[in-house]
Amino acid sequence: MPEKLTNVTLVTQFLLLGLPDNEVLQRLYAPFFLLIYLEALMGNLLIITITTIDQHFQSPMYFFLKNLSLIDICYISVTVPKSIMNSLNNSHSISFVGCASQVFLVVFFAGTEFALLLVMSYDRYAAICCPLRYEAIMSRGTCVQMVTASWFSGCVYGSIHAAGTFSVHFCGPNMVHQFFCDIPALLTLACSGEQSLEYMFIIVSCCFAFVCFILMVASYVYIISTVLRIPSSQGKFKTFSTCMPHLTVVALFLFSGSIAYLGSTSKSPSSLNLFMSVLYSLLPPSLNPVIYSLRNRDMKVALGKFLGKLKVKFNLLSKF
Repeated sequence: MPEKLTNVTLVTQFLLLGLPDNEVLQRLYAPFFLLIYLEALMGNLLIITITTIDQHFQSPMYFFLKNLSLIDICYISVTVPKSIMNSLNNSHSISFVGCASQVFLVVFFAGTEFALLLVMSYDRYAAICCPLRYEAIMSRGTCVQMVTASWFSGCVYGSIHAAGTFSVHFCGPNMVHQFFCDIPALLTLACSGEQSLEYMFIIVSCCFAFVCFILMVASYVYIISTVLRIPSSQGKFKTFSTCMPHLTVVALFLFSGSIAYLGSTSKSPSSLNLFMSVLYSLLPPSLNPVIYSLRNRDMKVALGKFLGKLKVKFNLLSKF
């Protein structure tokens, strides 16, 4: 027993060493991440703005989309700005409390997004399969309750995983081979045999996520069977055009999350590990606005009008 205790290290900070060793790649890292972050920030802010000020986008679908964009802004802001600042300052450190906060917030927003995607699939099911009862099913109060439940479930999910991850003792070096505090990377630093609780949480979470995914698939089976019975080809196209963005986002989110948690967790630096963490943390927030804008004709029209008004106001101000 005493010999085991001597290997425990009191960790006050972690070193984020997920960046490649190549000097050229390190110089490109900060501008690349900054561009991705600004694109995600501006794209999601545009969606929030348009769905707030345009009266044509007050349906439950766009209410959920507004919340999804807000989650994406928070999600990508937890990790990327800190990583960019570390790169510019040539610093790799993050405090113990900062690392724990990152773990909680990343899982919090990821869990909230997954719950909201499940809610959005139910919304599409109600709109297409039960059109006559849609307004009664998806009332304003019901939508607010669903969104609140999504945020609350994400908070519980983040608390459980943060507690499970930081309930262990850390042995050896405090070097995390990721650009943010990722749970699989942190668990490789834990003393042998102490990761069991968090691994159990991860397994239970994966099982729960799989059940939710089955419910999403079931809802879309009903949706597709209903759409195929629509006699008008234009009606089929319009219905599919509202469903395809959501299907694409669900597939993107689940794929990137699965890659991140089922990938390698070795203690040595790995380009594959860095790629998986980038895929998991940057891809969904940055691509969601593009997917919903390009696949939705109404959003494209509204975006064009909004940008046109901004251009006119800018031209008027430039004359003074």
